[in-house]
Amino acid sequence: MNHGEPLAELDQASLLKDKVLIVSGLSWQAGHKQVLDNLNFSLESGSMLGLIGPNGAGKSSLLRCLYRFIKASEGRIELFGRELGQYSSRELAKMIAVVQQEATGSGELAMSTVQIVSLGLTPHKGLFDGLTSEDKQRVDQALAKVGLEAQAEQQFNQLSGGEKQRALIARAIVQQPRLLILDEPTNHLDIRYQIQILELVKSLGISVMASIHDLNLASALCDKLLLIHQGRLVAHGKPDEVLTPARISEVFGVCSDIRPHPQHGQPLISYFYGYNASADALSTATANLRAAERDAGFDGAEQ
Repeated sequence: MNHGEPLAELDQASLLKDKVLIVSGLSWQAGHKQVLDNLNFSLESGSMLGLIGPNGAGKSSLLRCLYRFIKASEGRIELFGRELGQYSSRELAKMIAVVQQEATGSGELAMSTVQIVSLGLTPHKGLFDGLTSEDKQRVDQALAKVGLEAQAEQQFNQLSGGEKQRALIARAIVQQPRLLILDEPTNHLDIRYQIQILELVKSLGISVMASIHDLNLASALCDKLLLIHQGRLVAHGKPDEVLTPARISEVFGVCSDIRPHPQHGQPLISYFYGYNASADALSTATANLRAAERDAGFDGAEQ
């Protein structure tokens, strides 16, 4: 036993060592509008944290604060034990890769797919460095992982929306980051590729934070979820701790039934319909929800 430090301090140091991100009291204002309000959470090393919430909740703003596209009005962001502002732009580019909702800038649209993916090498190269055989192999492997080998020489602007998104994820893979941030990466993808891309991201063995629109997809593939609403933290924890009928009703305004998924056991959400038909239809949906909750042994209180 180490007698030099109290056991509690050793345990705390060990816990902090496993944290990729520690966000404390994070707030951000756009003009007079409070977009993010006193957010506190952390991301464990090697885990996948899903950011969920309705449109306008502040998800994209939060992610932009984390990769320093915008500066928080208040609070502290620690990345691998250092305050975010202490990193140079080049250091940050080596550690964080970002895949945004938008496809890319207009200047990149004239490039081929393989050229777009090769941009992931930029943080690791000097100004006049060429591509080595190892670099080219890394790019080819990334294209293969996202299923774009056949489109390697095709112009990026000729790809479908889903193919463009997969190319940008391949670029992030080539970058070899320690933290991957994705802003609704499956927005333009068919269901098959939604699942494949997030399974691929999860299999990379790096820390991931991704905003995900589909709650069932987030439930199935994320280790933990961060639920925000109107810029405030509603819940942070494992999917079965965060996703309850009461919270979904409170935040998204819909009635739902939640049961374990038959394959992986994570929460599977079924939604009730009829909200625009009539007040009677909504009352019926609510009654069905309450009956389903009773059958599942859920009393309606937040967990």
